[in-house]
Amino acid sequence: QVRLVESGGGLVQAGGSLRLSCAASGLPSRTYVIGWFRQTPRKEREFVASISYNGQFFNYGDSVKGRFAISRDVAENTVSVQMNSLQPTDTAIYFCAAGPGGSRPSGYKFWGQGTQVTVSS
Repeated sequence: QVRLVESGGGLVQAGGSLRLSCAASGLPSRTYVIGWFRQTPRKEREFVASISYNGQFFNYGDSVKGRFAISRDVAENTVSVQMNSLQPTDTAIYFCAAGPGGSRPSGYKFWGQGTQVTVSS
């Protein structure tokens, strides 16, 4: 069975940091990209970051570039995103996903249930 489980969300003050993790298991392809998306209060699903199956290639959404850093432990099939200098506009439910990749949700076949990140002013 495929499982994608996010953890690490919570409430943080503006300027603070959080580290989110995604534990993946049972994926049918060893070459899947792992991506992070967020569902904003405006109800838009937004690309955050992605990392290739070997952990060598990264991609970031414009709104988080320079503040977030994604990493992958290939052996353990875990992906983390370090989120620094958080702003209230980062408040969202954050999802990890697995699939062929890209910056669109359609590039991912499997999704976790999300973890809430709330940034206060």
